[in-house]
Amino acid sequence: MKIEITFPDGAKKKYDRGITGLEIAKSISNSLAKVALAVLVDGEAKDLTWEIFKNSNIKIITFDDPEGVEIFRHSTAHLLAHAVKKLYPKALSTMGPAVDEGFYYDFDNLDIGIEDLPKIEKEMRKIVEANLIIKRIDFKNKAEAKKKFNENKYKLEMIKDFEGEASAYEQGDFIDLCRGSHVPSTGYLKAFKLTKLAGAYWKGDQKNKMLTRIYGVSFPNDKLLKEHLNMIDEAEKRDHRKIGKQMDLFSFHEEAPGMPFFHEKGMIIWDALVDYWKEVHDKLGYKMIKTPIILNKSLWLQSGHWDHYKENMYYTKIDKVDYAIKPMNCPGGLLVYKTKLHSYKEFPLRMGEIGLVHRHELSGVLSGLFRVRSFHQDDAHIYCTEEQIMKEVVDMIDLFIEIYSHFGLVFDVELSTKPKKAMGSDEMWDKAEEALESALNKKKMDYRLNKGDGAFYGPKIDFHIKDAIGRTWQCGTIQLDFSMPEKFNLHYEGADSKRHRPAMLHKATYGAVERFLGILVEHYAGKFPMWLSPEQCRFIPVSASNVAYCKKVAAKMSGLRVTVDDGSNTLNKKVREAQLSKVNYILVVGDKEEKENTVNVRTRDNKVLGAKSVTSFVKDLLKEVKDRK
Repeated sequence: MKIEITFPDGAKKKYDRGITGLEIAKSISNSLAKVALAVLVDGEAKDLTWEIFKNSNIKIITFDDPEGVEIFRHSTAHLLAHAVKKLYPKALSTMGPAVDEGFYYDFDNLDIGIEDLPKIEKEMRKIVEANLIIKRIDFKNKAEAKKKFNENKYKLEMIKDFEGEASAYEQGDFIDLCRGSHVPSTGYLKAFKLTKLAGAYWKGDQKNKMLTRIYGVSFPNDKLLKEHLNMIDEAEKRDHRKIGKQMDLFSFHEEAPGMPFFHEKGMIIWDALVDYWKEVHDKLGYKMIKTPIILNKSLWLQSGHWDHYKENMYYTKIDKVDYAIKPMNCPGGLLVYKTKLHSYKEFPLRMGEIGLVHRHELSGVLSGLFRVRSFHQDDAHIYCTEEQIMKEVVDMIDLFIEIYSHFGLVFDVELSTKPKKAMGSDEMWDKAEEALESALNKKKMDYRLNKGDGAFYGPKIDFHIKDAIGRTWQCGTIQLDFSMPEKFNLHYEGADSKRHRPAMLHKATYGAVERFLGILVEHYAGKFPMWLSPEQCRFIPVSASNVAYCKKVAAKMSGLRVTVDDGSNTLNKKVREAQLSKVNYILVVGDKEEKENTVNVRTRDNKVLGAKSVTSFVKDLLKEVKDRK
């Protein structure tokens, strides 16, 4: 009996029942079969040996697919655990997921140092060379699984928490509890590097025991691994925490962990980002509002945050009544909407707010400006009719393109659908997901479907920007929400003079101003374009007699951020310090320049532009700032 297999491009082909993903890949081409890692069957990742018995939609997964990267890295985490158990038999393996930066595995009863990682890598290579078949084991019941892992208390706890029956993967003499999927054999895992050691609490809970965490990265070949390690080296040079300190942009203090302090130069960049955001949104008719950061518990119960987001919130009492510090701006914005009855003639009604929010993050995950506890969301909430949704989402996508292109950023798009814990009916979610998908298709956007990762109140489109060295960062988001208008009983007066329920769109472009600023520091390696740069020009007088002229000219450069280095260092050292400070233009002035009313210009990259007329040079600089190049 034949079954029909449908491929991603819509093509269909008949196969015998029980065919595997690997056999389908071979039927397409031997080259595809060689790079295949797993197979998506009706949207669910399966091993290449999985037998298919019914009509299905399938996609052969390779390392070029996000699912393939995750499967490859998780398989390498098992390889790591196998090697550790061979070298340290008393170590207890816990769990080892794939993560954005690679993979890790946590172990109990493992006392090692960074100097032991090469030894573990060597053992991993032996297992790779053995090319052991990776075989899935499905246990008949939890009792059978517990019997297999009866000497590992962590695995027993995981089995107890499993929904449904447990499964494991076996390679040689090593077996690990796992849902899968995995690559077919250890021989696939050719290129890897263990990168660091850390401590981590079991299940991330400080009440539990501290475990030893080993991090690593892996790729199908040495070329990709080398490129990645080079990128890591470059990323270390661009670390926004180091550059931020060098440039005196921001700092962190124990008195407010995870809450950044912005200095004068950091605020210059901050203000430039916010001013640009407001300028763009003002042109599109967004109305700016501001809401309090502390709001009554009743509001958070009504919005659903108390039930769905409580563990990430901070709380306080005022007059013995419970309040919460807002983790999101939307509930406050909803109260502003409700202050009067709106008409369809006002729609789409676009409200913007750069609001300060607080979210509780574990201390172990705090990371400079990238993971903080207090930040400003560049929020916007759009209230519209259902008929207006398509155009609003399309216009928002155009807005994202405009803003990101100003910073030289490109992006990938991801559509996330209904999560397990969600508010609202299936009908409501289906309608919302279809609306976002239709807008993406109308814009002919390539996007990845991320099932089950939407916000609890609605599906979303996420924008993952790519920086100068190829790293991706999730920043912008568009979320369609039918739930909040329902929960807050929002209305508008329609053309029929009757009351109707509006649709609500949530939008954030930067995502968080703090995080976006940190990304830009690394994207530019601190070398900001003129319009963002905290110090655009620095005068360097050749001698003390030239200082007065420098200060006189600097005072006339209105609209530019200019300093004069009148210190006692040598000329070469002053130039070097200006370059290290990432000053855009270094203006050297001696007697000749003073006499001719010029400046000798060089860039922070030591490109000598030569003598320039002060008047024409200032004119060019002001244009460069205005154009936001």
